[in-house]
Amino acid sequence: MGTAERFEKVSAIIEKHGREAHKLIPILQEIQEEYSYLPEDLMLYLAKEIGVPAASVYGVATFYAHFTLEAKGKYIIKVCDGTACHVKKSEGILKVLEEELGLDKKKRTSDDMLFTLETVACLGACGLAPVVVVNDKVHGAMTPEKTRELIQAIRKEEAENA
Repeated sequence: MGTAERFEKVSAIIEKHGREAHKLIPILQEIQEEYSYLPEDLMLYLAKEIGVPAASVYGVATFYAHFTLEAKGKYIIKVCDGTACHVKKSEGILKVLEEELGLDKKKRTSDDMLFTLETVACLGACGLAPVVVVNDKVHGAMTPEKTRELIQAIRKEEAENA
């Protein structure tokens, strides 16, 4: 998608909300839904178009945990580190994912933009601990080996669909 197309899409989102500054959060939500993150150039454009300081847009985008300023991969992997999962060795799963995907504490998205790794406090599936969620699919009773197999299966599927 070209730059002009990106700005046209954001313009349509802004128009839909009547160019009203008090609708900043729903506008940001729609932009993030479209791009899976909030690109800086589009936030600056939004600020100009609805007549608010860029710092205000940035402040809202960084205040709410729901928003992200970094591009995410096609597959969002959430590893639960709540009490039940932690006790059942979720840190081993996290280590395998970091190794398999070439990630670390600072780098959370793979170079191929296929995977983004997140650690969450609780996924609410304690009976299935340890739990890994890939996009919206829950994988329970995970082990490091099952996790490695899951990543390999996703990569295989991606290669077949390419």
